Amino acid sequence: MAEGHTTEIAFRAEAPQTWDRRVVGFVSDNGPFLLALVLTIAFWEAYVRLRDVPVWILPAPSAIFERMIVKQDILIKHAGWTLYATVVGFLVGSVIGLLLAVAIVYSRLAEKILFTFLVSTQAVPKVALAPLLIILLGFGQLPKIVIAVLICFFPIVVSTIVGLRSMPVETFHLARTLGASGWETFWKFRLPYALPSIFVGLKVAITLAVIGAVVGEYAGGTVGLGYYQLLVASNLDMRSVFAIIVYLSVMGLGLFYSVSALERWVIRWDPSRQIERAKQR
Repeated sequence: MAEGHTTEIAFRAEAPQTWDRRVVGFVSDNGPFLLALVLTIAFWEAYVRLRDVPVWILPAPSAIFERMIVKQDILIKHAGWTLYATVVGFLVGSVIGLLLAVAIVYSRLAEKILFTFLVSTQAVPKVALAPLLIILLGFGQLPKIVIAVLICFFPIVVSTIVGLRSMPVETFHLARTLGASGWETFWKFRLPYALPSIFVGLKVAITLAVIGAVVGEYAGGTVGLGYYQLLVASNLDMRSVFAIIVYLSVMGLGLFYSVSALERWVIRWDPSRQIERAKQR
């Protein structure tokens, strides 16, 4: 009976959702956050207007939204450069992090040499490295990408190591009994066990990649939201400063949920996730 119920839930999890059910599901899942956001914006707007706070100290949300409309073209242009450095840095950092994690898990020598070295490098503030990278690599996009890589790859290394070591020893013995080679054991057994942990690291890394790109733009950029924020801040244009913060927040959220969507697609075979999705319908 329980098995049939689980099968029914799994089947329902694969059934397509209509658009209205998706909207209702999104609102129900994010209702508390949306309510808190609306109340915060309303309180902010009322406080600024009632206390008559100067716009160069704290602009009202309505003034920030107006500036986002007026400067939409230039903000989108700079956001494109920041997004480019973020995504490229994240992809490069992901590849490097995954390869290092596999080397550390499968080689005792690599673990002794690499892991301690990687941990020690995380103590170095990346902000302090940014001017050095600008001097060595110039004022193009390359130093921003390198900084994004340096900031985002370490969580991927740690989470992948934890995931690859999470496979039960019984499963390893089963793979050997079935005659699986080392590559087949990795691809069909060890990697599926590691995927949830890997995606935890990826979701942390994508938000850190945004920070890395902006840090690089602060240090010596000529384009990007970080560079443009320094430019408008020097003129005390706080409406534009807050507009850039909104852009960066939306960019970070969009990238994070993009990785989350990829996770749901890649690990859609997990029965626990299918049951959880079915319960939300």
